[in-house]
Amino acid sequence: MCAFFDASGTDLEIVGEASDGLEAVQKTGQLLPDLILLDIGLPKLNGIEAARQICKIVPAPTILFVSENRCRDVVEEALRTCARGYVLKSNVARDLLTAVRAVIADKLFVSNGLASHSSTKTSDV
Repeated sequence: MCAFFDASGTDLEIVGEASDGLEAVQKTGQLLPDLILLDIGLPKLNGIEAARQICKIVPAPTILFVSENRCRDVVEEALRTCARGYVLKSNVARDLLTAVRAVIADKLFVSNGLASHSSTKTSDV
């Protein structure tokens, strides 16, 4: 799952969705969203590779990974892209709004429990 948001004004508005990584890259170029939520396990093109391609076509995109994948290597690889955060799906109820606010404000966000695993970005807002 991939969701695209317009963050202008005070509210977030969903402006699009994609069901796979290739579609996510294509729609990013069309929609130029303010915020992109990406899962790691997207079909056709995984979320990490989609993020890499998005970074090439959109200057400074705001990408937030939302995944249950806790593998240290995967989390670190995701955060080596232009993404600004990583939220565990099991922590979405607690972390998502805080993470969205942080990444939109150009801060880093990593769900509790993952920050200690990641040497790339360890900020937890």
